[in-house]
Amino acid sequence: MGVTSIRLNSEVEVPLENLAHKLDRSKNYIINQAVKEFVQRQSMDDSRWEDTLAALNSIKAGKTIDGNEVASWLQSWGTNEELSPPKV
Repeated sequence: MGVTSIRLNSEVEVPLENLAHKLDRSKNYIINQAVKEFVQRQSMDDSRWEDTLAALNSIKAGKTIDGNEVASWLQSWGTNEELSPPKV
C-alpha cells in the first residue's frame, strides 16, 4: 500500500474530522473511500465520453433510424402485434 501526504483546508478538515467521529471511522478510511469513488466516477465519465464519440461517428456515417420508426416500435411493446426493432 502506498503512502501519500495531503494538506487539507480547514473547510475540509473540520467536516472530515466530524464525519470520522460520527461514523467511527478513521479520516484515512473516509479519504480512501472518497478517492476510490471519484476515480470510479471519472472512469465511468471517460467510458461515456467514448460511447458518445462512437455514437457521433455513427451518425456522421449515416447510421441513423427514423424517430417515427422507433416510436412505433416502442408503442408496440406489450401488444399482440409487437414490432421487430428498427434496422439501421
